Amino acid sequence: MQFAIFNYVQPRDFADKRPENDPDGPAWGAYTKALIEAGVMVSGAALKPSHTATTLRIADGRRDLHDGPYAETKEQLGGFYIIDVPDVDAALAWAARNPAASTGAVEVRPIMQG
Repeated sequence: MQFAIFNYVQPRDFADKRPENDPDGPAWGAYTKALIEAGVMVSGAALKPSHTATTLRIADGRRDLHDGPYAETKEQLGGFYIIDVPDVDAALAWAARNPAASTGAVEVRPIMQG
């Protein structure tokens, strides 16, 4: 089964960080490496800060655009991983190792497949 692991991080911990000056960079690198070495990583990516997002809704047949993320939260979506593991328990075990779990939140969601 494939699962998405969404990394929610504190905005102050994320603000326009660059990999070369991110103090949490080694933790993220180690987590990514562990996923790859275990053969469960399908894909993943870091995202730019939430202030770079644009939210679109269709209202009365017209596009309604807003700067920023969809919902106001204390954390922002910082990136994601797509993993392929046997079940939700295995996905949750990987999510527990995610660096965001100790400072923000980690969402695990099954991916719909054909």
